[in-house]
Amino acid sequence: MTHTPQDVNVLLVDDLQENLVALEALIRQPGRRIHTVRSGEQALSLMLEHPFALAILDVQMPSMNGFELAELMRGTERTRSIPIVFVSAGGRELNYAFRGYESGAVDFLYKPLDPHAVRSKVSVFVDLFRQRQELQEAKAQLQRAVSMRDDFMSMIAHELRNPLNSVYLQAQLRRRMLAAPKPPDSQTMLKMVERDERQIRSMVRLLDDMLDVSRARTGKLAIVPAPYDLVASTTAVVEAIQEQANASGVTVTLAAPDALPMKGDEFRIEQVITNLMTNALRYGQGKPVAVTVGLRETEPEAFVSVRDQGMGVKPEDQERIFEQFERTEGTAQIAGLGLGLYIARQIAQAHQGRLEIRSSPGEGAEFILSLPLDAPEEAA
Repeated sequence: MTHTPQDVNVLLVDDLQENLVALEALIRQPGRRIHTVRSGEQALSLMLEHPFALAILDVQMPSMNGFELAELMRGTERTRSIPIVFVSAGGRELNYAFRGYESGAVDFLYKPLDPHAVRSKVSVFVDLFRQRQELQEAKAQLQRAVSMRDDFMSMIAHELRNPLNSVYLQAQLRRRMLAAPKPPDSQTMLKMVERDERQIRSMVRLLDDMLDVSRARTGKLAIVPAPYDLVASTTAVVEAIQEQANASGVTVTLAAPDALPMKGDEFRIEQVITNLMTNALRYGQGKPVAVTVGLRETEPEAFVSVRDQGMGVKPEDQERIFEQFERTEGTAQIAGLGLGLYIARQIAQAHQGRLEIRSSPGEGAEFILSLPLDAPEEAA
């Protein structure tokens, strides 16, 4: 019988091989893996290696009888919770049963065995074991969800605190300036307003990301296809982010044809490119960023490539960073929630496109958005 990792283990212990063969034939079913041993010592060794839904022990065995084995099982953490069913040919004497239950038995089977009773009892314990496994998995998932929620709330508080503190300090500074004998000139005030606007946009972008994650998870991330120019859209994003790049001392270059007509949701595509550009500035270690727009030679696709020269991404992290709240190792001190790439890939897939990464540690990262020339006709 072929076994899978999901099979439930059942242990049979009897010193007589013919008894083991007969009992195994009686309870063998798909989804069960039957282990048979002929001594208590072998049974203990096996129970330390595998989780068992049930152990069926013969009472009368040489060197170590079933009661002694059960007492040893109850004294070990790993084997303590395994249900024990005794098999006895000694009749239904009351003292025998008492000793069995005292040593931890949950049931007795008496020879000659009733096939229907044996199958029913084993099925009950196998089903209970599966239910316990499901409950444990559900508990683990709930704990992960609670942990993720707590981490998320902590990140949100951190990400909102910085721009809010900046806006608050700017307001306090403005109050003092207005109370001074010589009021500030309009240019100074204009620069302060522009700083406020940048901080507010940062907070709005954060909230938009949170909403987009919720929409993507519920299948409500809508796109509204319409004709647009991919080159013009990419150029607009590069120009919009140029001020941030200049402030970081980063050179951004754009290589693109004069135009590239497409059909899709221009706002959403610009959102993807913005996320990729923001990532390149965050993780590019202040080195130049290259943006390229073009057409595939072998496929009816357009692409936008954003390449930085930063720390790069390890191969084992290259799929993980596209998940919610995931970031590459060594970047905890860099601002961000780890939502941008997740949202960007969802938008690419909604356009029947792809978002991929090419990277090696220490050699930068290239993110490539590929879009079909015949975009979806309806909102996705």
